[in-house]
Amino acid sequence: MTRKSSTGVSATRSTIRDVAARAGVSASTVSRVLGGDYPVSAATRTSVMRAVRELDYVADARAKAVAGVGTPTLAFVLDDITGPSFALMAHGVEREATRLGHLSLVCSTDGDTAHELEFVEMMRAQRAAAVILVGGTADTPEYRTRTARIADSLASVGSRLVLCGRPPLNPGTPVTVIEYDNEGGAYALCAHVLAQGHQRLLFLGGRPDHTTAQGRERGYTAAHRARGLEPDPALRLHGDFTRDSGHRLMRQALSQGLEFTAVMAATDMVAAGALTALHEAGLSVPGDVSLAGYDDIPFARDLHPALTTVHVPYEELGRLAVRTALGRTPDDPDEHLLLGTHVVVRNSVATLSS
Repeated sequence: MTRKSSTGVSATRSTIRDVAARAGVSASTVSRVLGGDYPVSAATRTSVMRAVRELDYVADARAKAVAGVGTPTLAFVLDDITGPSFALMAHGVEREATRLGHLSLVCSTDGDTAHELEFVEMMRAQRAAAVILVGGTADTPEYRTRTARIADSLASVGSRLVLCGRPPLNPGTPVTVIEYDNEGGAYALCAHVLAQGHQRLLFLGGRPDHTTAQGRERGYTAAHRARGLEPDPALRLHGDFTRDSGHRLMRQALSQGLEFTAVMAATDMVAAGALTALHEAGLSVPGDVSLAGYDDIPFARDLHPALTTVHVPYEELGRLAVRTALGRTPDDPDEHLLLGTHVVVRNSVATLSS
């Protein structure tokens, strides 16, 4: 790479040896001054920093990370960076990391396990303070084995694995698990809708093998059974957690002539797609059909009508992941923390007259 000199002519990028020659010290002394991890005299430090400014020297951040000096790093790994709930969590991670003097890096894997492993290995090589894996997954023996290996590998270099919203691992694994009451939130939401007189609730869920989707469906089922009801299997449709999935599943339910008075969507994004499909069919919410979501992402209150949903403290999850990871040593045993959720009642669920 090249840089422009003060005369505008391209020049070779300065090296640590250039800085050492200008300051009249060794290259190792320059490294000590820049790393800040070794005592040097005030005169030497002043001379080196003057040379750094004069030569416009920029240290190689990757080399500093591998050497274990410079700004400590946290890695935040998720499937889809465009998801609003993930964005809120990433915001919490970034703000808390900054407050504690750490740099946060974000990797979006698009669900590619190989990409996830490559990124984790890179963070291990750079001795990241912690790697935070976010979001539900399929809880299989392969998942547990692979993730336990990651936890052990990170711990071996002084790092910590944090699972945020992912299934816990076997006891004794050096990992921190931070979850929210996923099933409890779905139970409370469904119980609220049932209490308004609805008995046929259409459930627009996620992938059947996805742990987050499974928890929300369990809450839906348990709330029915607590009131002596058995939910109709025909009223459970599965897709993913996107707006397009909600739109497609809602159109499917209407075209099949399914009978329901309310819809419980697995996420607010799914609810947004369902709301559009209902409006396209000439149905009003909540006049004709009631609708509830899950997550309480910011735009939920701006839908028309404002969406009744479950509030998940995503930003606090991100902050807690950072604080917890940095407050423990890699050899500490597993830790499992659970945050609460609560129903936010707005205008999208109507009370049926008896």
